[in-house]
Amino acid sequence: MPRKITPKKYAEQAAGLRLSSHEKICAERHKHILESIQELNKEVKSLRQDVSKGKGAISVLVFLGTIIVGCIGFFQFK
Repeated sequence: MPRKITPKKYAEQAAGLRLSSHEKICAERHKHILESIQELNKEVKSLRQDVSKGKGAISVLVFLGTIIVGCIGFFQFK
């Protein structure tokens, strides 16, 4: 004889099924978000390195410009 499923039991089983499928969807979304955040962190690190290189290059150019302007100024006054 088949077991009778009461409406309450059926609702509990259906709710459990919906929750498990919802948790799978959320887990996939969280995984995707985590991957995106990790990718953004890599890009930020790369951009920081590029900016640091740019600052170093600018400081070298300013130093060389100062030396050139100092030499020009020194030789004009003599």
